[in-house]
Amino acid sequence: MDTEAQPTERDRSSRPAAPEETSGAPGPEGRSRSALGPRVREWLPGGRITLTLLLCLLFLLTLNTFVARPFQIPSGSMEPALRVGDRVLVNKVVYRFDPGPLRGDVVVFDGTGYFGEADYIKRVVGVGGDRVVCCDEEGRIRVNGRAIDESGFLFPGDAPSTVPFDVVVPDGRLFVLGDHRGDSSDSRDHLGSPGGGMIPVREVIGRADWIVLPFDRATRLHRPDAYARVPAPGTDAAHPAEGAHG
Repeated sequence: MDTEAQPTERDRSSRPAAPEETSGAPGPEGRSRSALGPRVREWLPGGRITLTLLLCLLFLLTLNTFVARPFQIPSGSMEPALRVGDRVLVNKVVYRFDPGPLRGDVVVFDGTGYFGEADYIKRVVGVGGDRVVCCDEEGRIRVNGRAIDESGFLFPGDAPSTVPFDVVVPDGRLFVLGDHRGDSSDSRDHLGSPGGGMIPVREVIGRADWIVLPFDRATRLHRPDAYARVPAPGTDAAHPAEGAHG
């Protein structure tokens, strides 16, 4: 008996495939690679670093234009909440989804033609349809007949107002005041100006939501509860508030 191991034929499927014939020309790569990035880097002085900086700048410009914007506090008109030099982050998209600025919101707006050729930051006291009166027998501002307790944000020692007023805010406008009434030029000081001292909602840039600098003062800005129980506009329109001055 022939016991010598006989070579067995391997399964053809297990054999390594022979290399495919090629024409000698290089074929396409297995995955495509965009040449735009390398070309841009080669074109730009500084290469990858410059490209990265430009992309970051583009991102920041887009953010500043459509989403949020930093704003530096120029005066003490919003003390004690905001001090001179503070930087706040202004939310520019919030009012695209909400009905509009609410009483108590701190807003940044373009005052050109109303307060002066600059951006301003103030607190919203009255919205369209509200009747805002100063002051009642206890020296408080009333909105639609409701007295507002401003002690939580008013500058210590300030009166709510030394200027008497009794106004109804037109639709689409805002009556705004600074928290430091003794150091604020606001709606009270422009009652005789175009618009009666009230700012069009369309001029609002956004709502100040955060103090971001300096770091030791970084905090979220909240709408105070003082306006939570103000009744709907028109409630007080037919009846003068107690102690109101025309």
